[in-house]
Amino acid sequence: MKIGVICFLGMLNFVTMAQMPFIQGHRGFRGLYPENTLPAFEHALEAGVQVLEMDVCISADGKVVVSHEPYMNSLYSSKPDGKPVEKEEEKIFNLYQMTYREIKKFDTGKRGNASFPEQIKMEAHKPLLSEVLSLGEAFRKKHQRIIYYNIEIKSVEAEYGISQPKTVEEFSEMVWKVIKKHVKPEFIILQSFDFQVLKYWNKAMNDGKIAPKVMLSALVSRKSPENTIKDLGFTPAIYSPNYQAVTQDFVEFSHKSGMKVVPWTANEANIISLLSDMGVDAVITDYPNRVPHYLKSVH
Repeated sequence: MKIGVICFLGMLNFVTMAQMPFIQGHRGFRGLYPENTLPAFEHALEAGVQVLEMDVCISADGKVVVSHEPYMNSLYSSKPDGKPVEKEEEKIFNLYQMTYREIKKFDTGKRGNASFPEQIKMEAHKPLLSEVLSLGEAFRKKHQRIIYYNIEIKSVEAEYGISQPKTVEEFSEMVWKVIKKHVKPEFIILQSFDFQVLKYWNKAMNDGKIAPKVMLSALVSRKSPENTIKDLGFTPAIYSPNYQAVTQDFVEFSHKSGMKVVPWTANEANIISLLSDMGVDAVITDYPNRVPHYLKSVH
């Protein structure tokens, strides 16, 4: 059984993708290219990925930056002088306290990433969300492909006002301002582990502050779909658990409740195949190249 065909219609406001699988390139194409960088997103698109998955943080000068952490990760970041960022230095380089001009001087690709030995070493930096969306839209227009953007707002309650804006409202509105300038809302998935973020977006969509066509995705580790709905207070378009937590019952309950199931982050073809057999609607993966039979051009 192939990964479920996604028809983004009706209640979920999805755009029809008839006979198409739904593969999401995690942080672009982290398995082979520096994560959350323009080369990773470009190569993911060239590989046939239909959804670019990414994370966003905020800089001191209010720029929406594509980065998994709100600081410089010592696993792969290098300082402007070329020296590696040491583990004990990570939190010193708090993106929320750095201007984007300062952030851009740090390299995030030429050292590679020991956790991903196949990753190509190349010069790269943390891009702006606007740059990633512009890249994707230019590719879409050139190749007449349907492309979606799964944007995670990296938010942790303990970090409000420290490594991120003081409120989820402020954070969300900064992200939405960039999104609406570059992409039609029906091609946006907004995800977060912070349910306060999702609650704000749901209310803002109902109040007309944010376009109602944006798809909300609840990121969880092992929380059941039933408890996810209970804790949110509404049913999101997508239930997105750790792939190890997915069960047939979870998939069936989610579908009956009107949610798509999009597990993260499955990196082996056999695991993706098993998830597909359970009926999940999409898979987030660092290695879209390992499942080429699912990657077909959208025309």
